[in-house]
Amino acid sequence: MKAETAVLDIQGQYRVYTEHYRADAAEQTIILVNGSLSTTASFAQTVRYLYPQFNVVLFDLPYAGQSRAHNSHTRPISREEEADILLELIEHFACDLVLSFSWGGIATLQALARQPRRIRKAVINSFSPVINAAMQDYLERGLQVLSACERDNIGALLNDTIGKHLPSLFKRFNHRHVATLHDYEYRQMGFHVETVLNMDGRSCVSFAGAIDIPLLFVNGEWDEYTSAADARQFAQHVRHCSFQSVQQAGHFLDMEHKAAWLQTRNSLLAFLSPSHNSLIHTFRQHQAHALAG
Repeated sequence: MKAETAVLDIQGQYRVYTEHYRADAAEQTIILVNGSLSTTASFAQTVRYLYPQFNVVLFDLPYAGQSRAHNSHTRPISREEEADILLELIEHFACDLVLSFSWGGIATLQALARQPRRIRKAVINSFSPVINAAMQDYLERGLQVLSACERDNIGALLNDTIGKHLPSLFKRFNHRHVATLHDYEYRQMGFHVETVLNMDGRSCVSFAGAIDIPLLFVNGEWDEYTSAADARQFAQHVRHCSFQSVQQAGHFLDMEHKAAWLQTRNSLLAFLSPSHNSLIHTFRQHQAHALAG
């Protein structure tokens, strides 16, 4: 399994590193959207069960991973701009499906609210529409260490909170990764944290009602930061949504242990399967006939 890599020009403003896992028998293409401080490497466990059932596209945002060397970093990038980048990549790779993780859900939902013509379904992992007490505390503490560029404390905070259910090997990898980032990456994340705190989650639900495709929300049973109960509040805003809780798993779902990997895989593949697609297509046809009549 080897990816085709490229650095793409996006709207003449950004250069974005991409990985494209192309499967000969796959009929659909899925694009994966990273969470904060993450790169394409974060989806290694996820690619294992999506490929070769699907063509899989990964990318690093302009300030992260293998994209950062190709861009200037004079100002933070907003979630709206991240949504612009995602929509451009969806068109370029002719994507049918989207899967986001954690804070990648904000830009993903913003992009979906613009109703991209190609996308048929999306999976939103480890995300909720509210800032609960645990998340509020995590973000406020995170903003302090990000603003001060306290590298070791940033890594420790990540592993002590949302990453506390990860195996020790993954915790060491996380700490090494986040403790060696550039100052502008910390400023970028601090900018996003401030935006989330100021909006108190309202930026997610304000446009959720415009999303007209089926969404699956997947959350870990033990995730107190983006809890399964909080995620279910999306049912008040999204027209076609379903929910899945991964048992004995925290925020990082398929990275935490084999049983969580299997549960996450089974939930995603069941939702994305061709038979499920046919049901949705039939439902939409009936809707169209009803409106026409």
